[in-house]
Amino acid sequence: MITAGASYYVAARGNAAFVPAFHTLLGTVLATAGALALNQYLERDVDALMLRTKTRPLPSGRLQPRDALLFGLLLVVGGVAHLWATVGALPALLTLGSAAAYNLVYTPLKPRTHIALFAGAVPGAMPALIGWSAASVTLGVDALALFAIAFVWQMPHVLSLAWLLREDYARAGFRLSPPTDVDGAVIGRRLVGYTLALLGVSVVPTLLGLTGWIYLGGAILLGLGFLARSVAAWRELNVQTARGVFFASLVYQPLLLGLMVVDAVSG
Repeated sequence: MITAGASYYVAARGNAAFVPAFHTLLGTVLATAGALALNQYLERDVDALMLRTKTRPLPSGRLQPRDALLFGLLLVVGGVAHLWATVGALPALLTLGSAAAYNLVYTPLKPRTHIALFAGAVPGAMPALIGWSAASVTLGVDALALFAIAFVWQMPHVLSLAWLLREDYARAGFRLSPPTDVDGAVIGRRLVGYTLALLGVSVVPTLLGLTGWIYLGGAILLGLGFLARSVAAWRELNVQTARGVFFASLVYQPLLLGLMVVDAVSG
């Protein structure tokens, strides 16, 4: 919702109308919740194997699979239909594609290859396109810039979490980190590479005239702080440094989007 809302506001050049913005957020949250519910339905057996997820409603038996399936489908269909009726076909189709990519591409790939990380980043970044398309009838390089920020941000976010939960993921057979990277050296290098890439793409909105200098300065400072955490993990990847990267990612995203909203260039 935060990503879609920020993207909508930037696409509207700081002149977002309340009603369509509200409908965009409502449809997005309904469909996203449905996609996550369907994911828990599909992964109910492997969730029972992991300490982090074994108490979820399905593996713990508090909810029946059929009920979860119907609930998830209802939310996805309801969210997509709401977007179609209120803000147009394009954001609705993007939302449907996001839910499908998450459950039909990313979920099956997780136990097969660590390349699933990239497949999962697509639906994770899709709200940037959903919000933009709801405010604008087209998707151009501006929208792709916001999509790229959301896409690249997920790499250090998920990689650091995958390393922290590597034993739990191993129980479920998930391969979200390189299988030969026992000591974390590869992950450490990738964390630095991805945060450097994030620093680069984060300045693009200002170069495209979407945001001003306040955003640019803030994006650089946030990016450098995030990079410092990644460099620490690269030098020695352990629980403390991996947590540092993960929590830095949680702080980085809302602050960057907040700067984007505050310093969006009016049209």
